[in-house]
Amino acid sequence: MTIAEIRKHAATRMDQSIAAFRNNLQKIRTGRANPALLDAVQVDYYGALVPLSQVANVALIDARTISVQPWEKGMGAKIEKAIRDSDLGLNPAAMGDLIRVPMPPMSQERRKEMTKLARNEGESAKIAVRNLRRDANESIKKLVKDKLASEDEQKRAETEVQKFTDKHIAEIDALVAAKEQEIMAL
Repeated sequence: MTIAEIRKHAATRMDQSIAAFRNNLQKIRTGRANPALLDAVQVDYYGALVPLSQVANVALIDARTISVQPWEKGMGAKIEKAIRDSDLGLNPAAMGDLIRVPMPPMSQERRKEMTKLARNEGESAKIAVRNLRRDANESIKKLVKDKLASEDEQKRAETEVQKFTDKHIAEIDALVAAKEQEIMAL
């Protein structure tokens, strides 16, 4: 592996870490409804647990209500039970075939818990990025040790990897700040 490949690999993996972090942030509940909130809900579908998105259409009705439209008529009660049993604190209401999931307003204490959760997710993402930096730097040092690259190239590459790392950590900080603001907004 060359230094350029190591840098490219590190940058790609860091981008993937950011994407995973964004995905995790979407699952953190804010005051507004978000269909991604129900992604983790598993529904009993003929004896097998499957994600809610595979048995129903999940959409927004308004800013505080999610609608769940089962694809099979008999699944309504099971979907309702799965949402109620999830640890999201949601109380779905069936209206014929449609299941409405109103988002209850969050208390100030719950908002603080959610911001803490967002910060923890951010810290985990930063750790992942830093681990990728460490791996890249170790690979570069190995190339120098094996005399496949010079020490000058090593310094340049490590500086570049550090720039990638700083950029990604700044992006994580910005995402966390935006999420905190979204959570704390009434």
